[in-house]
Amino acid sequence: MEAEALKFFIACVTAAGFGIAIAAFGCGIGQGLGLKAAAEGVARNPEASGKITVTMLIGLAMIESLCIYALVISLILIFASPMTETVTALLTH
Repeated sequence: MEAEALKFFIACVTAAGFGIAIAAFGCGIGQGLGLKAAAEGVARNPEASGKITVTMLIGLAMIESLCIYALVISLILIFASPMTETVTALLTH
């Protein structure tokens, strides 16, 4: 039972690490593309910079929330697994 709990915990930590890595990579690319498009829009039409900036900031917040959701799921995988007590007892001995 203890070996299975440890294997499950290792799988959860690995999945959490990969999940955050993929989410951060995707969000970084999405934010970069959004910022690039906003900068090009302001360069083409400086009078519309206020509207473009507001729309860009809302879009960046939406993209960033996806990465925060991935972080929450990863933390749930690590700290709320059903065998947390068993793994904690194994690691402290």
